[in-house]
Amino acid sequence: MSLVVFLMLAVLPPAHAEWNKIQASGALKVAVYNEFAPFADKGAGIDVDLAAALAARLGLKLNLMPFPADEEVADDLRNMVWKGHYLGYGPADVMLHVPVDNRLMVDNPQVRIFAPYYVETLRLVRAERSIPRFDDLDALVGKRIGVEKVSIAGMLMLGEGNGRFRDQVRIYPTAGEALLALKKGELDAVLAKRAEIEAALRGDPAFPLSEASFQRLPRAGWAVGMAVRKDDEELGRRLQAALNEMSASGELKALFARHGVQAVTP
Repeated sequence: MSLVVFLMLAVLPPAHAEWNKIQASGALKVAVYNEFAPFADKGAGIDVDLAAALAARLGLKLNLMPFPADEEVADDLRNMVWKGHYLGYGPADVMLHVPVDNRLMVDNPQVRIFAPYYVETLRLVRAERSIPRFDDLDALVGKRIGVEKVSIAGMLMLGEGNGRFRDQVRIYPTAGEALLALKKGELDAVLAKRAEIEAALRGDPAFPLSEASFQRLPRAGWAVGMAVRKDDEELGRRLQAALNEMSASGELKALFARHGVQAVTP
């Protein structure tokens, strides 16, 4: 190695140095939540397809790193982005499905949160035969309502109106199981994330979706994007460019559509 090349490598900015390491490895390590249908579950889902598409656009193979959600998103960022789990798993080069939230950014200065690619919202899906019309939550009085355990939907439904629906709420291990119970006629309605509903019901007209208004829920929903280590500027720039290209070409919309979900971007 010549002295000039050696000196160039020695002064290479950290952002480019990290990107060069990723290039040399030949693979992009992408962390995705596990048991998180329709985004990632058993190695398949929207986020899995997105991870593969991003890796391909960067000229790399995909090294998928599914992981179980911890108690807080900050824990997930620590384990999967900037430090790694104490059991030796991680960190990845990039983590998907990170809330693009100013407070989260301030509280986690070790990471860069960027590239929002979807907007999460809650929706109420109902069996039209038992609830022909939905104007507001009063339509749910006396009805069987399904929610996922330990979820925003469950918290909102159980707490609404000082617990007026508490005796009607049925709690399921996953939103998918609640939606299956709805299709079987065991429930009258389910409150869940829109993507979960769309993926499970595929636009079945017997189960219309409605917007349900809760005081503690942002009506516009919340954006999710990616996170990399704070200093990985070059990787972040390349990922943002790849996502922009996918959005402009229609590839991102088609990716969501393959899973029965409408792509909603900020």
